[in-house]
Amino acid sequence: MTQPITSVVIVGGGTAGWITAGTIAAQHQSNTDAGLRVSLVESPDIKPIGVGEGTWPTMRTTLRKMGISETDFIRECDVGFKQGAKFAKWVTGADDDFYYHPLVLPQGFMHGNLAPYWQTNGHDKSFSAAVCYQEALCENGLAPKSIATPEYEAVANYAYHLNAGKFSEFLKKHCLEKLGVNYTCDNVTRVISKDNGDIAAVDTQASGEIKGDLFIDCTGFHGLLIDKHYQVPFIDKSDVLFVDSALAAQVPYSSEDDPIASHTISTGQAAGWIWDIGLQSRRGVGHVYSSRHTDEERAAEALTRYIAQSVGEARAKELSFRKIPIRPGHRQVFWQNNCVAVGLSAGFLEPLEASALVLVELSAEMISEQMPTCREAMDTIAKRFNQTFRYRWDRIIDFLKLHYILTQRTDNDFWIDNCDPDTIPDSLNELMALWRYQHPWDHDFTSRREVFPAASYQYVLYGMGFKTESDHIRLTPQERAFAQRQLQENDRITRMMVSKLPSNRALLNKVHDYGFQKL
Repeated sequence: MTQPITSVVIVGGGTAGWITAGTIAAQHQSNTDAGLRVSLVESPDIKPIGVGEGTWPTMRTTLRKMGISETDFIRECDVGFKQGAKFAKWVTGADDDFYYHPLVLPQGFMHGNLAPYWQTNGHDKSFSAAVCYQEALCENGLAPKSIATPEYEAVANYAYHLNAGKFSEFLKKHCLEKLGVNYTCDNVTRVISKDNGDIAAVDTQASGEIKGDLFIDCTGFHGLLIDKHYQVPFIDKSDVLFVDSALAAQVPYSSEDDPIASHTISTGQAAGWIWDIGLQSRRGVGHVYSSRHTDEERAAEALTRYIAQSVGEARAKELSFRKIPIRPGHRQVFWQNNCVAVGLSAGFLEPLEASALVLVELSAEMISEQMPTCREAMDTIAKRFNQTFRYRWDRIIDFLKLHYILTQRTDNDFWIDNCDPDTIPDSLNELMALWRYQHPWDHDFTSRREVFPAASYQYVLYGMGFKTESDHIRLTPQERAFAQRQLQENDRITRMMVSKLPSNRALLNKVHDYGFQKL
């Protein structure tokens, strides 16, 4: 129990496995003799899901800590910049119905809340356009920085769209060549246990036993360790989030000069929604839907119609769709004995706010930062990890559900059923009751490191037309003056940014030609 932890074994590759391996290996100097030994065993027969192509801004920090060049990453992983999400046809379903959840905080957010002033003083702009310049950047197809901005630095906060298959191979190469990760390509045939229930080793088909002190399950939906071995129960959340299926397609551009959207586009459909993200060489487009409210044939027809709007009916009908099952929910615990589930083995929710990859990043970060020094310390860290991630999963579920419960759409039972109070978590109902009378702010949440800040809730709530009762709100002269200054400043910054920043495609082309300045 007091022997030091000297080796970590990650079972499963893909994006989750290699992000976890790279995060731990970089921090714990696995490329030195004194460093922590990190090994990854990956089956040659199991292909990654490889659809999750949207990230959070946290990915910039994750890659930088691994010592990865942003220029190399963009060049090799078909990367596009992402500045937020545009939600079209989620409120009324009309052609002009849309709102934004940008990645830049409202102007002056660290010093005051602009929502009360915006809502009580009349407005001719959407909430996000009034308080944040990033909606204008997205609507104009502009990039979040220029070629003169150093690697990972931002003019406007940004994340990435990426080719998941290329990304995992890129990470794998970096981990093996730069970070000292040991690699085994083989099938795990059995799990070998200790008397106390811990995993002692995994046995492989051709490479024998691979021993370790801590095991990380990145085997995706297979859940080889957390599910098959430990049989940790799965908490189904399909009573809250109805989406359980997806059809995915790769859509080529019509020409090399087609604009690349610098945001994820999510367009509401009869029984779900369609994602549309721009990479350098193609778009990733997919339809997620509830099989209780439509069937695969009608979902495919809706996806074809959507794609045909941009490439024509003939080309749209030539595309093949890949079906992906979605079981919304998560494990009852994520760290059992000396095994931690990361990625799809821990759980999965619909890809509405790109939460899958950020949960991988956050998991890998916490494991690495709180790496147990010995087995005796592990149970306390495991308990803390389980509490932290149960809270994070619950908050993500709340936030995803929020996108549905304010809809005015009645064209399909999917939208009607989503507004049923019985399908809304109590924690979200409590917040909605609070926000009827006061505008969201950071003190509404209990964690110091919330997955979504109060600003994110504001963008969705007021983007969808939510009204906070304002009769009782009395802003002081100082608060009114502060708000007026911030809205005027946002107008000024918006005009400046729109006039100076390049298009998304133009910047990506320059990255290929010249690269960013190294930090």
